[in-house]
Amino acid sequence: MIRISNTMTRTKEEFTPLASGEVRMYVCGVTVYDYSHIGHARSAMVFDVIRRYFTFKGYRVTFVKNYTDVDDRIIKRANDAGVTAREFAERFIQAEREDMASLGVLAPDVDPKATEHVGEMIRLIEQLVASGHAYPIEGDVYFAIRSFPPYGRLSGKNLDELLAGARVEVDERKRDPRDFALWKGAKPGEPAWDSPWGRGRPGWHIECSAMAMKYLGATFDLHGGGEDLIFPHHECEIAQTEACTGKPFARYWVHNGMVNMGKEKMSKSLGNTLNIREIVKRHDPDALRLWMLGTHYRNMIEWSEERVEESARALERLARLFHDAAAARDGGGPAPLPPAFAEFRPRFERAMDDDFNTPQVLGVLFDFGRALADARDRGAGGPGAFIAGVDELVRLARVLGLFGRATTTDGPPAEVQRLLAARGEARARRDFRRGDELRDEIGRLGWLVEDTPAGPRLTPKGR
Repeated sequence: MIRISNTMTRTKEEFTPLASGEVRMYVCGVTVYDYSHIGHARSAMVFDVIRRYFTFKGYRVTFVKNYTDVDDRIIKRANDAGVTAREFAERFIQAEREDMASLGVLAPDVDPKATEHVGEMIRLIEQLVASGHAYPIEGDVYFAIRSFPPYGRLSGKNLDELLAGARVEVDERKRDPRDFALWKGAKPGEPAWDSPWGRGRPGWHIECSAMAMKYLGATFDLHGGGEDLIFPHHECEIAQTEACTGKPFARYWVHNGMVNMGKEKMSKSLGNTLNIREIVKRHDPDALRLWMLGTHYRNMIEWSEERVEESARALERLARLFHDAAAARDGGGPAPLPPAFAEFRPRFERAMDDDFNTPQVLGVLFDFGRALADARDRGAGGPGAFIAGVDELVRLARVLGLFGRATTTDGPPAEVQRLLAARGEARARRDFRRGDELRDEIGRLGWLVEDTPAGPRLTPKGR
């Protein structure tokens, strides 16, 4: 039984899905006004591992992760660059997808954009206004905090002590300084949509409520994001959604710790970021992932070039096993998994079941690696047993997203196959530009695509 630390209850709870055998997850994505940084990478990897583990346990997972593609910063930078906000946002949406692929992060099942769901947001705001939970003022609409007494339970903040927080603009027209914007009246030079309150655009918080409910329902299993989103973003999501539906929004709230840079949280606004596309030029993405997973997802982690380099050296020990298994495979296939190697999967699952305890899991994988190396050196069980053990190690490591781009033990990973299928669909539509983009994504995952008369052929890079 999987146990999850639920931010809402501040306890570790047994996970019980709403629908048997299914998991519905929503994770807050990036605001696309710049390139994604290593802090975004950590959050993406954390929820990538959680998603992979649910799938490993046999659940059918629906994973939704949004893009915020309208925002004050997007508008300002687009205006400065002399392009539309849409063009500017699309540039960084594509960049984010490339960055995630380079890290081996699985693409979401749905990756909705805020600007494509304004209609759903307007309908949600209309319901809140009609029920007295929101009020319009001169083209703007605000959520009335005092109409929702549970506000503050996720973050543990006392409503009477709250001041206007991050992204909550002080406005003397508001009934309460803590009320937050659901709709903002149009300003010159900004994108705008028609609404019952005049032309304008949605506030930040309303978008996730509208998109999560559209794709996952009024109540779903797990909502995730960085701990910096607990307040005000997730607190506001809960208030506006539950005020509208009268139902619990998400049953489990999961938040990852931040990546710090010199004791300070890494963020684009502070200007102390390390862009993903720059850092993967210096470090193997698997080494980055191994370094991150060496700290429990709920804890803060401090950036360290040295620790990433140490992780790369540790991975080399496992990679040697893969190469040795490939050489041994030339003499025959794998045998049944020997009992000596069968103990590692239960240990792996016990650690993952305990709130996705990846530091313990990595200990299991490296214990497994040492056992395999010892068996190889002693010739115990023969090459078939060694191959079977290495195959099992790879299967477990891939639950963590490790060695997913290319190994020498078997065929292309599922994500590469998914991208290849999507490329085939794009080419069938004669959308060759998208086909080329998908080919490049496959390349960043370590595989080459060769179009042959018999169809596309995948080859690991370096072979």
